[in-house]
Amino acid sequence: MLKVAGIGEILFDVFPEGKQLGGAPCNFVFHSKALGLDAYLVSAVGNDENGVELCEILQVNGLSLQYIQRAPFPTGTVEVSLDKDGTASYLINENVAWDHILWSHSMQNLASEMDAVCFGSLAQRSIQSSKSIHNFLKHTKKDCLRVFDVNLRQAFYSRDIIESSLKNANVLKLNQEELEIIKNIFNLPKSDNESLRIILDRYELYFIALTQGSAGSVMIDPENNYYCPAFPATVKDTVGAGDAFLATMIMSKLRGLSLDKVNRLAGKVAAYVCSQSGATPSLPDSLLSELKQENMPAQTIENTHSQKIYPQ
Repeated sequence: MLKVAGIGEILFDVFPEGKQLGGAPCNFVFHSKALGLDAYLVSAVGNDENGVELCEILQVNGLSLQYIQRAPFPTGTVEVSLDKDGTASYLINENVAWDHILWSHSMQNLASEMDAVCFGSLAQRSIQSSKSIHNFLKHTKKDCLRVFDVNLRQAFYSRDIIESSLKNANVLKLNQEELEIIKNIFNLPKSDNESLRIILDRYELYFIALTQGSAGSVMIDPENNYYCPAFPATVKDTVGAGDAFLATMIMSKLRGLSLDKVNRLAGKVAAYVCSQSGATPSLPDSLLSELKQENMPAQTIENTHSQKIYPQ
């Protein structure tokens, strides 16, 4: 079975109506597990009630706690607010457990087994977690997909964090807002395509995925651009949609599908997540069936998580 990992933050997204599991690497791992991959989360929770609840959610959904450390800091929480279009904004608490992910021999062994690993910029706001993330990347196999999911939040990023991440990645995933920020930081051309081509060439990436909300998504590799318009959806909130896109993208790419097909499948899954509340809703049987039909072993794709178990 293909093995993937997400390394970085695990937390509760606190909505006006209650709290739900969150954190981009965590969401990625949940969706990857539901899509039939052997998925592992590398993170840390506190010795508090939220930490206990998060671990229970992981266990109920069949995810390993082996690489979830206990740290003497509060479990991460994020205050989430939604605008009239369902677009989320975040207030992220600092000096929490996932800011203190410690490197270990067991993490090194896990890294060496990965077919893909997803990491972002947010957990690199602390020196400790940043070192652990980059150690993990350095110990992966040569052909492992090392996916930098930019995930810029508040002021928790810098040119150095972005550049070091690009140097240690071979795949980049970002959204339109993040691309605009990176253009400014690196003084890139106004044209999206020109900027993406420069990044692709400069850092010798396999491919780049750009999500553009209602405008669809673009994937580029050294030879071509692949555009997919957005799938229609009545948006409840956008939380976790990019993580679902990423999980589907990685699964499909690992199974050898073309970038054009990868882009379409990832966009369809993301659109469904936008139509539901929270970051990790169950995928409907019709969508899972379509994924199975794309040359993916039917027995490996299971609807293994359900939003109803999450604390409200």
